[in-house]
Amino acid sequence: MRYFITGCAGFIGSSLTDKLLQAGHEVVGYDNFSTGQVEFLNEAKKSPHFTLVQADLMDRDTLTKAMKNIDFVFHMAANADVRFGTNHPHKDLEQNAIATFHVLEAMRANNVSRIAFSSTGSIYGESQVIPTPESAPFPVQTSLYGASKLAAEGMIQAYCEGFNFQSYIFRFVSILGERYTHGHVFDFYKQLLEDPSKLTILGNGKQRKSYLYIQDCLDAMMFAIEHAKDKINIFNLGTNEYCEVNNSIDWICNYLNVTPEKTYTGGERGWIGDNPFIFLDTARIRELGWKPKLSIQEGIMQTIKYLKENTWVLEQRA
Repeated sequence: MRYFITGCAGFIGSSLTDKLLQAGHEVVGYDNFSTGQVEFLNEAKKSPHFTLVQADLMDRDTLTKAMKNIDFVFHMAANADVRFGTNHPHKDLEQNAIATFHVLEAMRANNVSRIAFSSTGSIYGESQVIPTPESAPFPVQTSLYGASKLAAEGMIQAYCEGFNFQSYIFRFVSILGERYTHGHVFDFYKQLLEDPSKLTILGNGKQRKSYLYIQDCLDAMMFAIEHAKDKINIFNLGTNEYCEVNNSIDWICNYLNVTPEKTYTGGERGWIGDNPFIFLDTARIRELGWKPKLSIQEGIMQTIKYLKENTWVLEQRA
């Protein structure tokens, strides 16, 4: 098949690019490199089946031309900066909602009807239903990121009804593993690398979080696309467990053999929009026959190992 991947140089997008190329498919990657890393595409560039288009999703003409003769779109590009979303609210609107509209219109112009979308568990806000299923009632949105992703989901679903598209909407927990470049684990490791004697933790450390290892995430997406055949297919992706932020800190410190003095900024939220309890119900995709291979702790350890062996990633985010 011939796949189109937006955000192909990002954490998830580049990992997906490699996976599809290794399976013998053709991939057209699209990225503006605002946050993506060119180094993440080193292997992909060696393949004659990979084409890179360096452009922005705001450029509808280039996007439409790049999507010619495509069978399936993976829309992975997004502004994933939840923590600082209130500093630049236009980014979530443009890069998540409007960019998704542009992708859908480019698909329509090229008669491409199948799309997979990287959404987020953040759309559930601070859900009163834990673990949270796909059918949970939506509360008030707590982050601009979550709100923009929910808007993008709505447009995708409307295009499925209006133009006979088929969609796979994946609501992720936090993804980590090789090529991970932002989030709790990244920040903690970077702090400890700079000074192993102290660690600053946003909030009270009791926030309960869910994580999923990148390779399990990719396997889940491909499994769902192969086995789910509805017009609109929505899946939570995660493990059947969660951990406290304090748990992840202990695992990292034990791995690095350090005992830092911990300072907490206080409160049950680290920032505006930080959900103090994220735990998604993944029964729907498990009923199809998928389950993750790594636990949260194992995924965190794989992430720390990768960061330890690839210090350039930390330098890129200095």
